[in-house]
Amino acid sequence: MSPALLSLCALLLVIAGSLTTRINVGILAIALAWPIALFAAHWKLDAMMGTFPNTLFLTLVGVSVLFGVAQANGTMEAVAQSTVSLLRGRAAALPLLFFLMACALSTAGPGAVSATALLAPIAMGIAVRAKMPVLLAALMVGNGANAGNLSPISAVGVIVHSSMAKIGLDGHLWSVWSANFTAHALAALLAWCLFGGPALLKAPPVDRVATPTPLTSHHWTTIGVIATWVLAVVSFKLNPGLAAFVAASALILANVAKDAESLKQVPWAVILMVCGVSVLIGVLEKTGGMDLFTTLLARIATPTTVNGTIAGITGLISTYSSTSGVVYPAFLPAVPGLVQKIGGGDPLQVAMSINVGAALVDVSPLSTIGALCIAALPDGVDEAKTLFRQLLIWGFSMTLAGALFCQLFIGFFA
Repeated sequence: MSPALLSLCALLLVIAGSLTTRINVGILAIALAWPIALFAAHWKLDAMMGTFPNTLFLTLVGVSVLFGVAQANGTMEAVAQSTVSLLRGRAAALPLLFFLMACALSTAGPGAVSATALLAPIAMGIAVRAKMPVLLAALMVGNGANAGNLSPISAVGVIVHSSMAKIGLDGHLWSVWSANFTAHALAALLAWCLFGGPALLKAPPVDRVATPTPLTSHHWTTIGVIATWVLAVVSFKLNPGLAAFVAASALILANVAKDAESLKQVPWAVILMVCGVSVLIGVLEKTGGMDLFTTLLARIATPTTVNGTIAGITGLISTYSSTSGVVYPAFLPAVPGLVQKIGGGDPLQVAMSINVGAALVDVSPLSTIGALCIAALPDGVDEAKTLFRQLLIWGFSMTLAGALFCQLFIGFFA
């Protein structure tokens, strides 16, 4: 069997493993890439090691450590609680606030999973006390977190923009964010209309839906450093990961947070997954396996249907698999070959369709975001099974919604 075919089989095995097992597929990807590169393709060890995404790794770790500091010292939770308390019991404003807060947190750097982990316990508890449907609260938090997930300074945005830059699609940072934001904003609006949003407009004020934690000097210092980091990255085009190491070091040296506690907040499993799959993709590209992969994809798409088709495929896989760890690293590098083989299509639109289609389904309870919302239900609230079923149905329906959105509207953002 040729190295190209072996590497393609390895990728398909990794995707299957991500759908059916609990193994971190980054480990599996490296385990499969090594023998293919060294023994089938006869590479030297240094060539195989060279497929490790060093820049991506440093960027992800830097951003994660910085926001690990903000989580470890309670800054992010205190800011979220203080923001919610400004509503003064106005239940009608809660859905919009949950969406905007989750979007802002995700856009600023930590990404959708971290933003949901922070905000979901607050939002679900407030929703129960305010008699707001917990399904609506979960969808507002989940869609809001995903809406900001592809900013140039977020952890997941770094994965997407790095992959797009490698295939010649750099320079579209905020267009990518806008397309993703619009799709999730429309999904949130639909959820608001279907699941109790209009009824909240008539709801009476609720007493003390949140008791905020006072902001301390450590919190304000952390806010100031992160704001400076965001400004430096956006205005001066600094590498977000390397600049984040400087910001995190300053906070730790100022004794704002302990480095050990901050490092515990870093999603090492996700970083290993992303980097491991990237190693396999590097082997896939250099052995010719990517050409076979795009040939398979080209058989089920045409130049006029490719946007919706690829969004539907990635959405279906992402329902059961990791969006940032498997779908983005595997499918984005295939875009140029796919467009070439089907004889048409806009590579930027296809890449954006992958981004949107894979992300829209991530409120499913089979994904981390949906699972976090269910786990955040307050004690004594016996709605976990119902919420699981509702989010599962919603997640599957978003596969079709993502395909339709990308087929009809993604061209407006490219």
